[in-house]
Amino acid sequence: MKNFRTNIAGVSPWEDIVGYSRIVIIGDQVEVAGTTAVKDGKPYAVGDAYEQTRYILQTIKELFAREGLPFENIYRTRMFVTDISQWEAIGRAHGEFFKDIKPAATMVEVASLIDKDLLVEIEVFAKLAME
Repeated sequence: MKNFRTNIAGVSPWEDIVGYSRIVIIGDQVEVAGTTAVKDGKPYAVGDAYEQTRYILQTIKELFAREGLPFENIYRTRMFVTDISQWEAIGRAHGEFFKDIKPAATMVEVASLIDKDLLVEIEVFAKLAME
């Protein structure tokens, strides 16, 4: 089986500047680049980790739907957060999207993200087909 590569753009203005794709599919592996809560070029829900997490996951879910990718095939999430004391709010939003899917999940605190008002960045990993 050949591992064909598909690059899928999102809506971030940084994708072309930095040189990355929102989603890369190779074979049956789907990898989603770190996604933050940016709306109309500005941080969304400044100061609210729960709402930023919800917005990020809704954005990813809508992108999966647009591309015909099965959201329920997400098997791993990785959350980078600037304030680990907000883990319960972030986890609550994550649980709203993944309570039935239950992917492997990691949440780690980082010193900062690309903008001081962004509190959460999330990567997800999925397969096109689950066996």
